[in-house]
Amino acid sequence: MNELNIDILERESKVVLPENLVFGKIYTDHVFEMDYDPEFGGWHNATIKNFSKVELHPAAISLHYGQSIFEGLKAYKQIDGRIALFRPEKNIERLNRSAKRMCMPEVDSNFVLNSLLELIKLERDWIPTRPGHSLYIRPIMFATEPLLGVRASETYKLIIMLSPVGPYYPEGFKPVPILVTDKYVRAVRKGMGEAKTAGNYAAGMLAQKEAKKEGYSQVLWLDGIEQKYIEEVGAMNIFIRFKDEVVTPALSGSILPGITRMSVIQLLKDWNYNINERLVSIHEVLEAYENKKLVEIFGTGTAAVISSISKLKFNEKLLMFDEVKPGELGMKLYEELTGIQYGKKEDKHGWMTYLD
Repeated sequence: MNELNIDILERESKVVLPENLVFGKIYTDHVFEMDYDPEFGGWHNATIKNFSKVELHPAAISLHYGQSIFEGLKAYKQIDGRIALFRPEKNIERLNRSAKRMCMPEVDSNFVLNSLLELIKLERDWIPTRPGHSLYIRPIMFATEPLLGVRASETYKLIIMLSPVGPYYPEGFKPVPILVTDKYVRAVRKGMGEAKTAGNYAAGMLAQKEAKKEGYSQVLWLDGIEQKYIEEVGAMNIFIRFKDEVVTPALSGSILPGITRMSVIQLLKDWNYNINERLVSIHEVLEAYENKKLVEIFGTGTAAVISSISKLKFNEKLLMFDEVKPGELGMKLYEELTGIQYGKKEDKHGWMTYLD
């Protein structure tokens, strides 16, 4: 696999984006697609083509046995007009780790990254220019072999689609309420929690639905063995700022290794914070709150970048923070990361990949 085919029709009209972009509802005209089949030497038929529906056999293994993985990253129109992606090579590395865990074929990282850049060049008119807007990138790989038998598929498809999006929080950077649950378990160590696979997200939907009914935005999961240690929120990693330390749960095998998480850890080290990756129990957090040693809690992820926590509920315990104003450190990190992404601040670590 060393050739990218371009098979597209010319646009009939200029791209016009709607005033209000809802996250994940609008898609660009073209996608990148390639197929895997051992009979054709592995990955082949790499093509940028017009966006179309996928024809899939009802017995496709992905539909029955869950061989499906994905990624999420963004492209930005910077203040000087350049187009840049935030650490895309890390997303492709994680895609390959997920593929390995799910018994799926890995991809050539350089080829996929270069193909993605070619796709974005073609779709550059879809990148919003308004503050806080970006082009969301969704690679997805799934099993295509039709077989009602429990084994890994022989054939797969990789698609990269693009979606122009507005800010994750249209009303502005506002703290969100989080519910801690010990009623359900999302993942266990040595399971699939560290893979970005579809089933992990399905596992959290019932708890998420129940949290919404109680007025909470997302669920904070505890470990699946002791139901004691904090792990992650459904769509983001979590950070706890104590008076003398900033902590994020160690990657134990049941936590997704977030790209934003990795970047925040580096920034905190740059700023000489006492940042540690370790086990942190919900009871440690509750005790710190009672003793006034808990300063703030925030989440990190591609979609929202930073989410400051307004309140945290665990059983009958309610930890209240500011419901209007984000935490000081969360806000500082948000401004730094978005500043780098939109070209307003220096990219000291070379995190941005430029199109031109």
